[in-house]
Amino acid sequence: MSRSPGILTRVAILSLAALAITAHATEKGMPTTAAGVQDFGAGFMPPSTPFGTLGMRISDYQARVIKDSHGRDDGNDFDINVLAIGLAYLRMTDRQLLGARYGFGAVSVFFRMDADLGINAGGQRVFSDSAQLFRPADLQLIPLILDWRPAPGVGINTQLSIQAPTGDYDKDRLVSPGTHHWTLSPILNASYISPRGLELSSSFQVDINARNPATDYRSGVEYRHEFAVGQHVGDWTVGLGGYYYRQLSDDDAPGLTRGNRARVVALGPAVSFFQPRSGLPAIWLHAYKEFDARNRAEGYTVALKLGVSF
Repeated sequence: MSRSPGILTRVAILSLAALAITAHATEKGMPTTAAGVQDFGAGFMPPSTPFGTLGMRISDYQARVIKDSHGRDDGNDFDINVLAIGLAYLRMTDRQLLGARYGFGAVSVFFRMDADLGINAGGQRVFSDSAQLFRPADLQLIPLILDWRPAPGVGINTQLSIQAPTGDYDKDRLVSPGTHHWTLSPILNASYISPRGLELSSSFQVDINARNPATDYRSGVEYRHEFAVGQHVGDWTVGLGGYYYRQLSDDDAPGLTRGNRARVVALGPAVSFFQPRSGLPAIWLHAYKEFDARNRAEGYTVALKLGVSF
């Protein structure tokens, strides 16, 4: 098998958007798609096989603090844990389009979410809420994948992802796996592996969000750059990975006077295993710590990703 591009899952990050006294960015402070999906091998797509490629990703995100627009703890009691389990199917073909192999795919994800929120004012608790659930998130369709191999050790691919509002959603619940709106995401991935085994990989993604008809809320445009730098040692690659997330435009909603655009950076160790022709799945594992957050939660995530072609 070959390297899988990963499973595009959304890791929900709770904030206090429902209340005027709190800072927020995007609706309920939830990034639309997952961060930390791509690391080593982002630019390389699976081979063209008769039955395609299956991928699975399991991630656990935890956060205990929400940062305000200055990067300070907002002073409220906050706790969230999101376990995401995703399954992706990718099918690369031998068809050529613009000099690239054409492919397509789809991603289905389930979230187990456990969230608690306590809002404090004047030294007293003025509001409390919590939610525990295990439900499906939005379905992601990838109708277009174009894969180029312009030079030895170089892989470039572009993808178009459409996130459909199929996930479980309740506008009155503290958190929901579904967003209840459509999202269009153009993606560009690239990897370079030097003759000595040094790898540089990057993934660039923009999320363009439609309006949520249940709340009349439209989240701003979101940008994410994921990256990994590592050294190949035999079948293993070891190094560092992370991501930079930033909201590019303000949210739009009735009564909203401030955009409170979000941002965060994450960094941590990453390792992958890939042995072609062995019959073993490709494996990716990383642990990222977030820092320098603004208008959103700041936490950490551990993610395991597997991929196998048939």
